[in-house]
Amino acid sequence: MDKDKVLKTLNRIMELELAGVVRYTHYSLMVYGYNRIPIVDWLQKQADESLAHARRAGDLVTWLGGHPSLGIGPLLESHKHDIGDILRESLAHEGEALRAYEELLTLVKDRDVRLEEYARDMIVEEIAHKDEVDKMLRTPGQTETFAGLQD
Repeated sequence: MDKDKVLKTLNRIMELELAGVVRYTHYSLMVYGYNRIPIVDWLQKQADESLAHARRAGDLVTWLGGHPSLGIGPLLESHKHDIGDILRESLAHEGEALRAYEELLTLVKDRDVRLEEYARDMIVEEIAHKDEVDKMLRTPGQTETFAGLQD
């Protein structure tokens, strides 16, 4: 296992998850309208979960003898705060995180069972997030996946 590449990937994951904290918190503050309360609650839970994911990645970095990054992943401010725009941006962010976890799995598969299981668990969670957002983007009664969903 290439420890340096694993640490670099874990730090990138940590940065992406920290960006998720900021992103979801910002989104939760920008929701207006009749359905505001349940959407804000969902976004705040996503922010809390992103923080837990960042901490978990940081723990792995230190357990492997590395130094956790103080950086934060890219933050997009589109100034579009329609719920659909927010969800599409969220979908893109979740896709980026999913790719990072898949990269980690490639680096550790059959080399470190702890990291392999961590990567697999996080991939499952990220796919579930993408699926949840996909369903939120559908119109009532629409059973096919959202047209913008790729992967």
